[in-house]
Amino acid sequence: MSLAIVYSRGRSGIDAPLVTIEVHITNGLPSLSIVGLPETAVKESKDRVRGAIINSHFEFPIQRITINLAPADLPKEGGRFDLAIAIGILAASGQIPKTRLNEYECIGELSLSGELRLISGALPVAIHTRDAKRILILPEENAAEAALVKRANLLPANNLLEVCAHIGGQKSLTSFVVESLEKIKTASIDFSDVQGQFLVKRAFEIAATGSHNLLMLGPPGTGKSMLASRLPTIIPELTEQQAQETAAIASISDKGLDVDNWLKPPFRAPHHTASAAALVGGGSNPKPGEISLAHNGTLFLDELPEFDRKVLEVLREPLETGHITISRASRQADFPAKFQLIAAMNPCPCGYIGDPSGRCHCTSEQVAKYRAKISGPLLDRIDMHLEVPRVSHQVLREGSAGGEESSAEIRARVVIARNIAIARQGKVNSALSTKEVKEYCQLSEKGHQLLEQAMDRFGLSHRAYHRILKLARTIADLADMKDIEIRHLSEAISYRKLDRSQ
Repeated sequence: MSLAIVYSRGRSGIDAPLVTIEVHITNGLPSLSIVGLPETAVKESKDRVRGAIINSHFEFPIQRITINLAPADLPKEGGRFDLAIAIGILAASGQIPKTRLNEYECIGELSLSGELRLISGALPVAIHTRDAKRILILPEENAAEAALVKRANLLPANNLLEVCAHIGGQKSLTSFVVESLEKIKTASIDFSDVQGQFLVKRAFEIAATGSHNLLMLGPPGTGKSMLASRLPTIIPELTEQQAQETAAIASISDKGLDVDNWLKPPFRAPHHTASAAALVGGGSNPKPGEISLAHNGTLFLDELPEFDRKVLEVLREPLETGHITISRASRQADFPAKFQLIAAMNPCPCGYIGDPSGRCHCTSEQVAKYRAKISGPLLDRIDMHLEVPRVSHQVLREGSAGGEESSAEIRARVVIARNIAIARQGKVNSALSTKEVKEYCQLSEKGHQLLEQAMDRFGLSHRAYHRILKLARTIADLADMKDIEIRHLSEAISYRKLDRSQ
């Protein structure tokens, strides 16, 4: 019986489920059929594979060829199965040996000349192939990305002929050797570029330490976007596990993966015209959106009230759960979305309310309507509400009296404080559960009284209660204090302004 079995990997969210390619060749009218829920791009692979086999100087069988992609209920998409299908046809027809095929997993798109082309999602494939203890044969262009997975056995190839020569024992492929994975490009921006704004910088330091959500409120030109863009320069590098999670999402997206910057937390800043699908992800074959691309990093929303209200409301669940489930009639995809939200907005439609020049003519109704674009439930999930004032002309011209701190100096304090939290509870403070808040964010009797008074006076919710405690815990960690003191709690309460009832 002319049967060959080759292993490959499909795509489902950020997972790479095993796909077994079974190739059966029998006598009959010449035909080639692909079964197993293939989409259009997979069905078209028959023509690419035929051209690649013939142009690689092999014989394409003039027989009845049936190709089964198992499991049959998993949708198959893209050209990622081309290489495995070609290997299966050549093995089933006896042109290459099939005794060692169970040791490999093959993935890659073929050109008509037999060249191997880049595919998306190579990193999740490498993770699952390593766990399955098989060798991954993949395009040369995907090798650097797949090599981010430690202990993965990779054999990059340029064309079908090289793969066949390796399987046949004529000429072995060379395993990919990584020179250095920990490349981080030096940032061209720095916190020292921001003149003055000491209170705002202090808030950003706290937000970076505990990964707290932050909303800036201030007139145009006060540096809100400038500050937000510099937040990544003070956030610690990702751990290897976090980096792999983030890289896996980037790998399956249209954006692709920046291998040189893979340890750097992502920073995403979508335009305010972005749709809900652009933020959370979507499509008939679900792909990750901005919130998932910002996983383990920062999502910056500038001009927050300019976003459609329905678009902003989709952020509420991911901000709580740290993941998003996209459901379609034919399939469902889960994507991680554990991101830090940084947002900026003007205080009124024109942006100049309270300006000494008196140029603002917005009525109180207009201001209320403008701010009402941000719903109470969304505002409740933002830990810090921060006013960004104008700086004086003298500070702009001469800088601050004591000089401006660099990102490296701020980052050093952030790393120390975050390590304190990780050593204590194994996670950043913003990720603490309700049970963990009770254990790690204990207050004195005076502290409880202060917090309860603030809740009653300002009409804060129970969610705000726990978020204030997490924020106070971060402030105490920055001060290297074991217990949360009144001054830490008072500072945390001072950052809850916009959701007050009076």
